Amino acid sequence: MIRRFLPASLLLAVALALPGTGPAGAQTKPKPKAAAAGAPAPALLAQGKKVYTQYCLTCHQADGGGVQNMNPPLIKTTYVLGDKARLANILVHGFSEQVAINGETYNNIMPAHDFLTDAQMAAVLTYVRNSFGNKASAVSVAEVKAARAAGKK
Repeated sequence: MIRRFLPASLLLAVALALPGTGPAGAQTKPKPKAAAAGAPAPALLAQGKKVYTQYCLTCHQADGGGVQNMNPPLIKTTYVLGDKARLANILVHGFSEQVAINGETYNNIMPAHDFLTDAQMAAVLTYVRNSFGNKASAVSVAEVKAARAAGKK
């Protein structure tokens, strides 16, 4: 049986190419994955999920499906995916109109959540616009500030 040995330089090159190793076999931290172009940062979505869980989940449910004829769904509706200023205005000032969404009528009052900071509002709106099968642009703190400054419409 003939044994062949690989040159040390080739072994070193292979070892350095392995994920999680660096020179002399030292462990290196994996590089964080960059968010896809236009996708909200994971930290922003995590913050938004925390706010959603604390203040929104009871009415709009864990799956964003809402409660039939009471609290509207947040799944692929024009209210969620459409005009960000209108959506921010609802969160800042509340909503008390009867509204038809996806063929169903909803008339439960949503109280204003003006006690949330602008950053919390931007995070939760971004979370809702990118959860439950939704894919939409992030809501900025500046957009929330504008809705707050504009007053109830």
